Amino acid sequence: MNVKLLIISLLVISSYPVLANESNFSVDNKPVTGNIVPLNSQDLCDVAAGAKAYLDKGEDYDALANHAGISENFGGNLARVKATLSFICKINQEDKYSSRPSRLHDIDFINQHFERVRWRPDQVQSAKFSHQKPLLKNMPADKLLLTKYYIKKATGSLAKSSDTPYALYEIPYDEQSLTLEQADAKKASITRYQYTKQQVLTGVLDKQGLAKPMVWLSRDDLEDTLMQGTVMIEDNHGKAMHFYNVHRNNGIGYDRNLKKEQQGRYWYFKQTNSVLGYGKDASYKVPIKPLVTVAGDLAHLGLGKLIMLSHNNEHRLVVLADTGGAFENNQYQLDYLGGYFYNWQDYIKTYRNFPDYVESRILLLKEGH
Repeated sequence: MNVKLLIISLLVISSYPVLANESNFSVDNKPVTGNIVPLNSQDLCDVAAGAKAYLDKGEDYDALANHAGISENFGGNLARVKATLSFICKINQEDKYSSRPSRLHDIDFINQHFERVRWRPDQVQSAKFSHQKPLLKNMPADKLLLTKYYIKKATGSLAKSSDTPYALYEIPYDEQSLTLEQADAKKASITRYQYTKQQVLTGVLDKQGLAKPMVWLSRDDLEDTLMQGTVMIEDNHGKAMHFYNVHRNNGIGYDRNLKKEQQGRYWYFKQTNSVLGYGKDASYKVPIKPLVTVAGDLAHLGLGKLIMLSHNNEHRLVVLADTGGAFENNQYQLDYLGGYFYNWQDYIKTYRNFPDYVESRILLLKEGH
């Protein structure tokens, strides 16, 4: 990329937060009533701490995510976002030390210590994708669309077989020693950018010895893994053996109008020790946990927002710590990390009655707390 184009690209990235439609956000001073759905306070702290550590790397490291986002328009600068995340862990530690119930389960405590920014969906954006999508067509004006994702479970094989003919590959050999920036500077010639998902599935990487297969999956398991971003491989007794997380992709954008099998985007993976959320490259990503994590539009919202999701006077506390192709310029939706499942049908059995639409509030620690 020449210098002029690089400067233009950086300017576009740095301007993303300004593009958020401020009219969909407003200060909400009315106390929230109801009950906090019981959560694992340590898990919430772990995700909050991981998000803060990523933010501490600075905007120069990742201008796309490491900023205050829309909350800055309501007094929520980056220092306050970080203080909010630190406060979660402080309260968790104090309550554990005192052997008392978590105050993060107390709605009165939440009202006392946090200011709230109500977030309503940008229906102008959603209308662009509502064709033949009832959930978008029927989205209320005051509630976000809450989709769900999960950590894929699969019983993969270390060898190709008739049941598991498709591989998860490491990044190709020709960029193993390159940083993301170095690899992107060579995108016209390196392997990763040369093939669509459909071409990879023909076996071209194996035939030409271009990348190392790590684990072999069925087509359904592969498609689910590419969509969910993480897979937990189990042994024959259901015990977790390995985690694999997305590393780098082929540069083809996610098309919200195509089914998953039709997508041209292909992800190369990396073996990890846990479930990972957002990170500009696999060398450093935010560790995430089910039930306390959501994915969303980081370019406009900024990483690490503490968010309260509300439905029928029940409230869930989550941290914005992940994203995906569907969230590019998307301020009407969040994606809730619901747990470990083999497939979508398995997930639905658990979440059949989970709401599709929720009220959403960004929480910011009050000054002096």
